[in-house]
Amino acid sequence: MSRTGKVVSWIVGIFLLLVVVIVVIIATFDWNRLKPTINQKVSTELNRQFAIRGDLGVAWERNREEPGWRSWIPWPHVHAQDIILGNPPEMAEVTMVHLERVDATLAPLALLHKEVYIPWIKLQQPDARLIQTADKKNNWTFNLANSENPDPNAPPSAWSFRLDNILFDQGQLRYRDAVNKADVTVKINPLGKPVPYGQIAGGSDTQKGAGDFVFGWDARGTYNNERLEGEGKIGGMLSLRSKTTPFPIQADVRNGTTRVQVTGGVQDPMNLGGLDVRLRFSGDTLANLYGLTGVLLPDTPPYETDGHLIARFAGKKGPEYRYENFNGHIGDSDIHGSLTYTQGKPRPTLVGELSSKQLRMADLGPLIGVDSGKGSAKTEQAKAKRGEKSTQPADRVLPHDKFDTKNWDVMDADVKFSGKRIEHGSSLPLSDLYTHLQLKNGDLLLDPLRFGMAGGALNSTIHLEGDKSPMRGRADIHARRLHLRQLFPDVEAMQRSLGQLNGDASFTGTGNSVADLLATSNGQLKLLMNDGLISRSLMEIAGLNVGNYVVGKLFGDDEVRINCAATDVKLQNGLATPNLFVFDTENAVINVTGNANFANERMDLSINPESKGIRIVTLRSPLYVRGTFKNPDAGVKAGPLLARGAAAVALGAVVAPAAALLALISPSDNEDNQCSNVLQQMKSKK
Repeated sequence: MSRTGKVVSWIVGIFLLLVVVIVVIIATFDWNRLKPTINQKVSTELNRQFAIRGDLGVAWERNREEPGWRSWIPWPHVHAQDIILGNPPEMAEVTMVHLERVDATLAPLALLHKEVYIPWIKLQQPDARLIQTADKKNNWTFNLANSENPDPNAPPSAWSFRLDNILFDQGQLRYRDAVNKADVTVKINPLGKPVPYGQIAGGSDTQKGAGDFVFGWDARGTYNNERLEGEGKIGGMLSLRSKTTPFPIQADVRNGTTRVQVTGGVQDPMNLGGLDVRLRFSGDTLANLYGLTGVLLPDTPPYETDGHLIARFAGKKGPEYRYENFNGHIGDSDIHGSLTYTQGKPRPTLVGELSSKQLRMADLGPLIGVDSGKGSAKTEQAKAKRGEKSTQPADRVLPHDKFDTKNWDVMDADVKFSGKRIEHGSSLPLSDLYTHLQLKNGDLLLDPLRFGMAGGALNSTIHLEGDKSPMRGRADIHARRLHLRQLFPDVEAMQRSLGQLNGDASFTGTGNSVADLLATSNGQLKLLMNDGLISRSLMEIAGLNVGNYVVGKLFGDDEVRINCAATDVKLQNGLATPNLFVFDTENAVINVTGNANFANERMDLSINPESKGIRIVTLRSPLYVRGTFKNPDAGVKAGPLLARGAAAVALGAVVAPAAALLALISPSDNEDNQCSNVLQQMKSKK
C-alpha cells in the first residue's frame, strides 16, 4: 500500500472510530444529568417555574418509512416524565400545566435545513389550569425574558418549526375567571377513530369540506354565576394545521336558561382565518347573551333562532361576525334577518335588517319601557334570582318599568326593522311597522317609527339620550286618517261612521321610564275627530266608567253623533292644560277645562255643556272629574248654575288654537269634514 493510501486509511479509520465513540456516548449518556440545566434555562426564559421531575431519556430508532439511504439514519425519540409549568409569581397557585409523560420524535436531517421538525408528540394525562384574576391578570400571557426590549432591526430567525400531530389519552382543562365569574372544567378524550364531519353535521351545507372529528369534550361548571354544561367534538392536529381544510367543531352548551348549538368549521385556524358554522341559540331572554357574547340585546320574552354565522377575525375594522338568513321567534313573534357585529373602535357596532310577519306588541314591550306581558314563570324566577323587583306602584297607571341604559354605551347599532302584521289586543290590529334604530355612544334614535293603524298611519320620531343621567327623551308623533269604525270595531253604530282621527304630539322630558318622562314633560298635543258617536255603551266597551257617568248625565242612554271633537293641550312640567277641548255634538257644545298632572297622576276637569236651540241637555250645573288616574271620581258641581252662553263665551277665547287645528284637516277631506265648519266658526269668534 502506498504512503498516500495508508494516510487515507488512517483518516477514515479515525473518523469511523469517532463516529462509533459518539454513537456509543450518545446511546449510553444519562440524559437526566441535563435536567437541572434544562429546567433552569427554560424557567429563566419563561419567567416562571419549569421542571422535569421524572426520567428524561432518548432512544434511537431507524425510521423505515424514509426512502433509500435515509431509512438507515436513526431518529431520536425523547421521553420525559412528570413535567410541570408554573404560574406567574403573583399568582398563589403553583402549577399551570402538568404532564404525566411526554414522548416525541425529531427528524435529524431536517436540522441540516434549519428546520425543527417533530412528526408527533404524545401527551399522557395533560392537565392545564387557566386563571384570570379580578384585576384582569392571567396566566396564559407569557412575559418572555427576551421580549421586553426586542431589537426592531434584528433579522428574522432562519430557523422554522413544524409539528404534524399531537396525541393524548385524556386531557383536562380548568378555567377560572374572576372577571366573568367562571369556574369551568373541560375534559377531552380521543374518539377512538376519526368520525367523518358529515356523520355529525347531517345534511347541513355549512363546511362540507371540513376535516374529521378526532376528539370529544365535556364541560361542567359555572359561568357568570349561572350553571354551565356542554359537550361536543373537535378535529385533530392535521385539520388544525391545514390552510385549506376547515377545522371541525361541534358544541351544545347550556348556560343558565341559554342554550347555544354550533356545528361547522374554523378556516386556517393557526392564522385565525375565520369561522363558518350553523348557529342555533335559545333562552328566556336575549339580554342574557350579553355575558356570553358581549353583544348588547334587549330584555325579551323567551326566544329561539337558527342561522348561519360567518366570522372574519382579521377584518380592516376588527373582527367581524355576520349572522345571516336566520329564522326564529321572540315570544309569539316570528323573526328573520341578517346582522353583522364588528368589534371596532371606539365601540363595537351592530348593523343589519330584521323582519317579522306577525309581531305581538307585548313582545316589543321591553323596547319601549312597558310591561312585556311575558308572564313566564321561568322568566319571573330568573328576575327574582337577579334581585329584580316590580317597579310598577300599585296606585299608578303610567308605566314605571325602567329603561336599562347602563349598557347602552358599550355598543353602537344601526338596525332596520319591519313587521307586516302587529297584534295589539284582539280588536285593534296594527300593520306595516317600520323603524330605523340608531344607537351611538348611549344615544338612541328611532327615526322613523311608523306603522299602520285603523286604516291610517302613525309616524313618529323617538329620541332617548341614554348617555345622560337622568335620561332625556323627545317624541314627535303624527297620526293621520285613523278611521273611527276601525278604532271601535265592537261599536255597531260606529260602523256607519265615515269619521277620522288626526293628531300631532310633541314633547320632551327627563327620566328613565315612561312615567318619569311624562311627569317632567313639556310640549303640546293636538287631536281632531269628526263624524263620530258617543254613548254610554261606548264608554263601557272602552272601560271608561267615569266617561259612562258623564255621558249618562249629559245625554241619558241615547247615542249622540259628534260633529267634531277638538283638543289642543299644552304640557308644562308634566301638567297638561287644554287651550281647547271641545265636543260639538248634534245637541250641544261641550267644553272641557281644567288640568291633568302626570307627575302625581291626578286630574281636575270641568265639563260644561251648552245646548243648541231647544234645551235637550237638562243638566243645569257643570260636571267634574277629579281624583287619580287609577281611581277617578265624577259628579255634579255644587254651587252656581251653568250660565247660558258660557260655552259660547269660552269659545271666543280659542281663536288661535282653532286656527292651528285646521292644519290637521287634509285638503282632500275639507268638504266632508264636519270639523272644518266648526273650527272656522271658532276661528271667526271675536
